Amino acid sequence: DDPFGPRILQAISVPVLTYSVTGDADLSVAEVQFSVHGICCRLNSPVGEIAISSELLGRFNLYNIMAAVGAGLALGIPKEAIRAGIEGHLKVPGRVERVPNDKGITVLVDYAHTGDALENVLATISELKTDRIITIFGCGGDRDKGKRPVMGEIAARYSDLAIVTSDNPRTEDPKEILKDVRAGILPLSLREYTIEELAGGVREKGFAMIESRREAVRAAILTARPGDIVLLAGKGHEDYQIVGTRKLHFDDREEAAEALKLRD
Repeated sequence: DDPFGPRILQAISVPVLTYSVTGDADLSVAEVQFSVHGICCRLNSPVGEIAISSELLGRFNLYNIMAAVGAGLALGIPKEAIRAGIEGHLKVPGRVERVPNDKGITVLVDYAHTGDALENVLATISELKTDRIITIFGCGGDRDKGKRPVMGEIAARYSDLAIVTSDNPRTEDPKEILKDVRAGILPLSLREYTIEELAGGVREKGFAMIESRREAVRAAILTARPGDIVLLAGKGHEDYQIVGTRKLHFDDREEAAEALKLRD
């Protein structure tokens, strides 16, 4: 499906197995369903139909699954073993990783820390959307300042509620980082919520500025309702936060789990 693909095919002289989500190929999609629970698909292949159910999320992971199936077939691995291997691969730490809960809220942690990465994960989540999308994100200090307003605009555009918070502020003033991000949101003319207003519920699309990442995670999860998707973006698998010159323990997954307990 990549426009560069045909050029590669013309340039090589080795056996090739192609795959496509949208068109004809050696591996193609007979049927697919995307949901907050994962991907269910039936693939047409040279060795017959292969049915796969995976907890991986989103269209980009369908491409990853098909690439893995193709590699397995090229190596002569039986399709039953390929299916079992893919279905047994439950998660990649910090990459659209679920935080388990029984509250009816889909809480996801992802490493997206650039504009492109944030837009990709939010576009994926938008396809799964059942109710609202709440996004928590920040930008690192002592790093590219130009991406801050860009990420602010992307998060606010895709989300019903975007909460701007600290990432790794390092030696920069966190308030100045948040101010840079806010500059990208303001042209969208959205309502700005205080943390106190979030506690009363979000009734219209908007954003909030909460410097403490712990408080931001807590506010997002407490204002979420069953059916919502809460995305914690930027830190992913990281289990630390760099404040000044100190490296402090901080894990989005742990913080989300603790916040979820407050809903009991």
